Amino acid sequence: MGHGRVSGLIDWSSTRAVVCGFGVSGFAAADTLLHLGADVVVLDQAEPGTTDAAERAQILEVLGADLRLGPAWDGALPTDVDLVVTSPGWSPAQPVLADALTRGIPVWGEVELAWRLRAPDAPPWLCITGTNGKTTTVQMLDAILRAAGLRSAAVGNVGRPVVEVVMDPAGADVLAVELSSFQLHWSSTMAAESAAVLNIAPDHLDWHGSLDQYAADKGRIYEGVQRACVYNADDPRTEQLVRDADVAEGARAIGFTRGIPAVGMLGVVDGVLADRAFIEDRHNSAAELISVDDLPDPAPHMVANALAAAALARAHGVSPTAVRDGLSGFSLGAHRIETVAEINGVRYVNDSKATNAHAAAASLRGVPGEKVVWVAGGLAKGATFDELVLDVRERLRGAVVIGTDGPLVVGALRRHAPDVPVVEVANPEDGFMDRVVAAARTLAQAGDTVLLAPGCASMDQFRDYADRGTAFSEAVRRLNG
Repeated sequence: MGHGRVSGLIDWSSTRAVVCGFGVSGFAAADTLLHLGADVVVLDQAEPGTTDAAERAQILEVLGADLRLGPAWDGALPTDVDLVVTSPGWSPAQPVLADALTRGIPVWGEVELAWRLRAPDAPPWLCITGTNGKTTTVQMLDAILRAAGLRSAAVGNVGRPVVEVVMDPAGADVLAVELSSFQLHWSSTMAAESAAVLNIAPDHLDWHGSLDQYAADKGRIYEGVQRACVYNADDPRTEQLVRDADVAEGARAIGFTRGIPAVGMLGVVDGVLADRAFIEDRHNSAAELISVDDLPDPAPHMVANALAAAALARAHGVSPTAVRDGLSGFSLGAHRIETVAEINGVRYVNDSKATNAHAAAASLRGVPGEKVVWVAGGLAKGATFDELVLDVRERLRGAVVIGTDGPLVVGALRRHAPDVPVVEVANPEDGFMDRVVAAARTLAQAGDTVLLAPGCASMDQFRDYADRGTAFSEAVRRLNG
């Protein structure tokens, strides 16, 4: 796939840029380009679906953007264009993107834009991708870097758009960057300090066209790496991606394995995470990092995530003690922001432990995804939801409401987010949670997250929050076959 390059795009005032997609990253890209002085056109098939989106549209118009949203866009790419910046969910098969590539117009993602806008003394990027475990691993890495006393920020697919962070004068020492295959597809010059591919399994094949193309897009994360290409020694495809990559001279290939590590790898020895890659006498010894039993979760996939995070941190120069402190203090917990599955580009997250409005708000703000389909309701315990909905309405794609006090949630949504579609699921009988998950699936779009963060207690319909979370997770797994 041809990725055009624009060299020396310093005079933004003479640049006409088209931003495709008016989601979180699209707004961030358009806002940044306008502040740089570019002439910006924003295209999207949908009109702003929420009050906050409408407010964002108003901000861009005040800044001078040409917004062509919903019926105002005829589906075509404007004629006089220097650069296209696309939102990650837009497929390369979209006619407007295919037209740009045919015409030789460079197409960047928001991540590529961010990379090119970094200051000369910008913080290094430690990048993570993979079919599963990206978010947890980025959060683990962020925890380790903070334990080392560094000002770290977890960004990208997991949190704030990268371009927003790059332009933030507050700055950071280092960025832990979660990247999706969509974001990587549209990246061409990004060169991380170190990068990891956690695993490769069939996913988003409708978007990428084939497993090989999907893997190749994941593998872009290794291009130009300065220090360490971290791969999963238990997943040969990730090692092949390192072999195929063009990296900086001196960059090392560092494997991680849940077995005993060879020289130059991280692995597990007698129940302890061990480093045989970043120590002086790696041929004869290993540095102990942390006992498997001291991890927040000793499940195999969590051990693998911890090893990958540790490898990236060690490559950055972080001490074994900081790795231990960061990982031992890290906590997700069962039913606490637990990714259950990703199905057709939609992530399903169980945060049944969010039993009050404050916890639900933190969860809704923190989970990745362009938008969130919120599963909410239960016993409100005297709480109201107006402030919560006002706080998070811009994130909502839709809501599925359950439980005795569900009408309180519905009322708050109708008052403060009237454009957000709401499905109420009653009758807590057999198959109840299957109906909830099915309703959420119909509201979600690729790139979204379906989030069980009820903001309520569970005893009206379930034994406790864990029982509710288990019911949700099992329904998602049945949906996933």
